[in-house]
Amino acid sequence: MSLSLICQAINSNPPHLIQFYYTGDAVPGYRMVEPHMVAYNEAEHLSLSGWLTTSATASGSPGWKEYLLASISKVTVLGETFSGPRPGYNPTGRKKFHNVQCAI
Repeated sequence: MSLSLICQAINSNPPHLIQFYYTGDAVPGYRMVEPHMVAYNEAEHLSLSGWLTTSATASGSPGWKEYLLASISKVTVLGETFSGPRPGYNPTGRKKFHNVQCAI
């Protein structure tokens, strides 16, 4: 379910921001993210690569983050859009990601 909603947001033109609840780090909580890619990471976990815009927790400052899909719940595709890839984005995933499921 999370995969299809996230890919829907990524494949929209323009792409949409998403909000979700994340439990995969030391500070669980809601995240608002510009989703860029869903692919398998080096450890073979399905992951979201995206730009964190805001967080309901102290999980870190805005910037590139990786989220394990297994730790994502309550995904909402927001009405807010973003203009496209952030600087530093590579749609091939380079060495970090492979078997891309969806990408900007």
